[in-house]
Amino acid sequence: METMASKPIRNIGIFAHVDAGKTTTTEQILYRSGRIRSLGSVDAGTAQTDFLEVERSRGISVRAAATRFSWQGVTVNLVDTPGHVDFLSEVERSLRVMDGAVLILSAVEGVQAQTEVIWHALRERNIPTLIYVNKMDRIGADPQGTLKQIRRLLSPQAAPVQAPIGAEDGFGGAVSVLGLTPGDSEDAKGYLQLLEETVAEREESLLLQYLDNGTLPREELVQKLPALTQNGELFPVLFGASSKGMGIEPLIQAMVTLLPPPLAALNGPVSGVVFRMERDAAMGRVAYVRLYSGVLRNRDSVRNETQQLEEKITQIRKIDGQKAEDVGLLEAGDIAAVCGWNHARIGDIIGCADHVPGETRLAVPLLTVQVKWSNEAEYPAVVAALQELADEDPLLDLQWLQEQRELHLKVMGPIQIEVLTHVLNNRYGLKVDFGQPSVIYKETPAQMGEGFIAYTMPKPCWAILRFRIEPGERGSGLTYSSTVRSERLLERYQHEVARSVPEALQQGLFGWEVTDLKVTLIEGEHHVWHTHPLDFALATPMGIMDGLSHTGVKLLEPLLSFRLSIPEETGGKLMNELILMRGEFDTPVVRQERMEIEGTLPVATSLDFPARFGSLTKGRGALATFFAGYRECPPDVKAERVRRGVNPLDQAKYILAFRNALAGS
Repeated sequence: METMASKPIRNIGIFAHVDAGKTTTTEQILYRSGRIRSLGSVDAGTAQTDFLEVERSRGISVRAAATRFSWQGVTVNLVDTPGHVDFLSEVERSLRVMDGAVLILSAVEGVQAQTEVIWHALRERNIPTLIYVNKMDRIGADPQGTLKQIRRLLSPQAAPVQAPIGAEDGFGGAVSVLGLTPGDSEDAKGYLQLLEETVAEREESLLLQYLDNGTLPREELVQKLPALTQNGELFPVLFGASSKGMGIEPLIQAMVTLLPPPLAALNGPVSGVVFRMERDAAMGRVAYVRLYSGVLRNRDSVRNETQQLEEKITQIRKIDGQKAEDVGLLEAGDIAAVCGWNHARIGDIIGCADHVPGETRLAVPLLTVQVKWSNEAEYPAVVAALQELADEDPLLDLQWLQEQRELHLKVMGPIQIEVLTHVLNNRYGLKVDFGQPSVIYKETPAQMGEGFIAYTMPKPCWAILRFRIEPGERGSGLTYSSTVRSERLLERYQHEVARSVPEALQQGLFGWEVTDLKVTLIEGEHHVWHTHPLDFALATPMGIMDGLSHTGVKLLEPLLSFRLSIPEETGGKLMNELILMRGEFDTPVVRQERMEIEGTLPVATSLDFPARFGSLTKGRGALATFFAGYRECPPDVKAERVRRGVNPLDQAKYILAFRNALAGS
């Protein structure tokens, strides 16, 4: 049975497009709640939640930072997430453990590229969300225009619970629309009317009342707001100017009254998830855990379900930006940093998976880069450092080609490469360069075919397999099944085959991962005396590669869907560019001398497009891109990747390498 946590808690993520004022807002919240005594600044590099050296020097957040404060008896765990698209994986991991969100927009720039990516992710997970329109004091702040844009691009269920007083230099804060008096401005009454209409549309009895009276009773509104917000039927909009500390207290008030408490099963089995990893000079690896069920204490031995091992907790800490205290206890519903787990990685399920929500995939690394080191002596240190960083960010997916002495990483974009360079230098004292990013292609079978392997020599061994391989729908990944009866091939051997198929598909004929296919085991045979369980782990890749050599493969390339808004006069030039990049797009829409174009672009041809876009539009364009999946490459595109290890098509050599590896391990 899920109940509320034992003490009032809120787990809230702060999300925004880069530069909307997210870290400044977090800083003000900590200050106003009495959590910190003096205000830090992003520009001066003294913000509480920006503690990586690179964050302070660049003024951007690249890691989700957890901090906490109390307000009117409620403890709030606040996670400030990065706004830059290259760090989307951090955002994605934070989303999984949040019960509520504050999405910050700038009153000047309005809804931006990243705002929409985050919004879609918040909606996919149905996380109750407050929208905070910041920078109301800046030149060009347009609250009504921003509100219209929010309702058009994000949701028509977004409605103001405040009315701003003035804007730009004359911004005087915001008042609650629930406390308006007859003397208030027509503007303010317009904001109230918008809220009443939006609430009335959610319930028939309210709609009839609204149509009869032209208004709704205040008590009714006050009573309905929390439930509507928590069910994701209403998204309250608030206004402020965080750099001046205006609008912060009403925002905190809304966070504790409108966003939901966590559901938690205190008496249930331990069930939680690691959502970020950190290094601490004194304590080593620190795992941030959100606990959904049960209780953890110092010195408990806890099962890591993902890695199938048990590890002991040395210390449980509550973290505030850079400060930490040993609290020795983590209860369901809460978040804390756990020390002592040397094997933990991001995404690991702790205890059992019963209460842990699934994850959202937003970030798909589409580029791969090769790592270069300045002198040979540093090679082992570079490998060790990158393995540690890959534990903190599993999407880096470090590929270490030991024979070629090469290291490759998957990355989201150029800023991430810059940050990695910085971290390797600052944390590990290593000077590392990265090669030019190249695109990650995939392969898919060109037609249906069969793969066969009879691994019966040199004895003792016996594994006979026949696979049917057929193309699947785009985006379907791998579907595996077996039609072989267990008396022909024992269940345990069938499990070994099922486990080995995805591994065998990591490198196809051109060295890329093979995807969007159906693999069916249609024949299988073991031998009572000669079969060793590992024979099937060895035979499966040979059978699969044999099959791919018969079906042939098509290359797939990653696509981005894009939306851009540009001054009308630059439209012709930009459409030409899009065509040259093999882009496809719908008929442009013209709105108030601006042209909006939506379509898709191959990643391979548009690597430098975001950088060139600024000069093509004289800095007046807006570009949003999202990963849109993979599609077939044109026939003239060729891309091959160096294979790691021995090719299973060279069966004699492959068997030898596999057996040697077994003997050596």
